[in-house]
Amino acid sequence: MGTIGAMQETSKIWMNGELVDWADATVHVGTHGLHYGSGVFEGIRAYETPRGTAVFRLTEHFERLANSAKLLYMELPYSVDELKSACWDLIGANGLPECYVRPIAFFGYGELGVSSRGSPVDVAIMSWPWGSYLGEEGLRNGIRAKIASWERIGPNVIPHVAKATGIYINSMLAVLEANRAGYEEAILLTHDGYIADGSGENIFVVTDGVIYTPDLSASILPGITRDTVMQIAQDLGHRVVQKNLIRTDLYLADEVFMCGTAAEVTPIREVDDHPIGPPGPVTVEIQAAYLDTVHGRTERWGQWLEYAPAAKTQA
Repeated sequence: MGTIGAMQETSKIWMNGELVDWADATVHVGTHGLHYGSGVFEGIRAYETPRGTAVFRLTEHFERLANSAKLLYMELPYSVDELKSACWDLIGANGLPECYVRPIAFFGYGELGVSSRGSPVDVAIMSWPWGSYLGEEGLRNGIRAKIASWERIGPNVIPHVAKATGIYINSMLAVLEANRAGYEEAILLTHDGYIADGSGENIFVVTDGVIYTPDLSASILPGITRDTVMQIAQDLGHRVVQKNLIRTDLYLADEVFMCGTAAEVTPIREVDDHPIGPPGPVTVEIQAAYLDTVHGRTERWGQWLEYAPAAKTQA
């Protein structure tokens, strides 16, 4: 019951400064990143809007990629602006008005000791059509989640602030465990037993009209969608509190939802077989505001939409 369909091939992939055919975007089997998970990546969405294709918070995503690289002592051979420009070139070449964009940078083929010294840094960007990460049905009616037996890695184990490839073994094991038990998603706890996040999403809880979310110190990725949701919620008049949460806070919540670039805003209707109920009013309001924003249907948070540079749109 995987949440992701087969990847749909597109025409081009941007790789180390040039657009190459999809089938030719390969790396050597001796690549450092393949052996040790020494890479960093991003998940970005481009949406079709009334004004053409817009990429949601493109600059912040590439800034986070640069920060992730810094935490792995990885020197990116391209600036944020160069990567943004590459992203637009790729979107133009693939001709998809709406797509998922996956930049990745990793230590390449050179040395194969554990140390990354001597390995070059490869950078690639892919784009392909990708629907709702947890399914249209999940987006509408909510999903079932399970607390994982695997705990979220701690801040002194690996820098969890980095969106690094190797870290995601932690998420993969958690979500596989949940899927095999019949749930759509996993929720991981920290070493101290506090709620961290989902395998690829941040978590929000609504209780007595207040929105709660784990603090950044809870071994979580500083989510760009998390930040978006917090700002939207506050602008809509909600009180948002960052604090430590325990699993029973989920069981007794009025509403629970997850968010992430891939998952967008997905309601949770059940945790560990404790029914929370159909998507509640706060979740529905925030989900609608988020989807209206990314699709350019409202100008209220329009500052987050980045459109192709003028020269590109005339082509």
